[in-house]
Amino acid sequence: MLAAGLPPTFSITSIDAQRVEEALARIGPKWTAWTAMTLAQANGPMRVREVAAQLPFVSEQFVGKRLATMHTDGLVVRDHDRRGAPYRLSALGTSLAPVLRTVSDWSRTHVTQEPMAEAERVEDALRRLHLRHSTGVIQVLDSAEGPMRFVHIAEAAGLDNGLARQRLLRLQADGLVARTGSRHGDPYALTDAGQALGAVYASVEHWSQPFALRSEAAASRPVEAATRTHAGIPLGAGADGARTAAALRRSAAASNVMFSHAPQPQPRVPAAVTAQSAPGRGRCRA
Repeated sequence: MLAAGLPPTFSITSIDAQRVEEALARIGPKWTAWTAMTLAQANGPMRVREVAAQLPFVSEQFVGKRLATMHTDGLVVRDHDRRGAPYRLSALGTSLAPVLRTVSDWSRTHVTQEPMAEAERVEDALRRLHLRHSTGVIQVLDSAEGPMRFVHIAEAAGLDNGLARQRLLRLQADGLVARTGSRHGDPYALTDAGQALGAVYASVEHWSQPFALRSEAAASRPVEAATRTHAGIPLGAGADGARTAAALRRSAAASNVMFSHAPQPQPRVPAAVTAQSAPGRGRCRA
């Protein structure tokens, strides 16, 4: 279920592709969503080793690095900076709930109905979406009046031919784009799964508003942004603070279905499934 305030219909053409891609760059990297959902299930602080115990197919060292990145991005906080201090979701991290629910629903309806852990489903869906320029290519194809040839897609998306070709091949492999014929030069079009991404993009864009507001404020008031404090704490430092206050207010009315269930470990995923998403395996990342 989406956060309150979103329109009942969603147009891919109308979204801010750059804003969506910036947000997906924070939540899309491998194991970010699964780590956030693990912290949500715990409903309290967790140390790195405790989080790693819930992701037995990921090394503790990798989990520590992922949590450090999520801390930098404001998705998790620590009560102090001493070595080994536990992590918990920030208000911004908690407000991801409706986004991840929308991603999961899109995957279940349009990508695969194969049984899998909810976090694995979300991870698989985000893997298909978070690469840079993928959103722009999908938006170009959505706004076209019909199938488009490769050179026209590259031109409309503002990409060189090499990068455009990489993105189209990846989007084809992920089931979001298809060629209308088997001959070289046949045009491309969105699949049903690609056409259905409007709700996902709208939810991600809505969640990303605090990032955009902070960027605009920093650009217009660079000196003030560097020195202003909130309750004596510099913005962006320590616990939740002002950088997540906007997200907290916005998410108060949101549905937190995914993050509100009783704490329980995610089901173990069959090796055949996890092998597809283990670090260092699977598709190469551009």
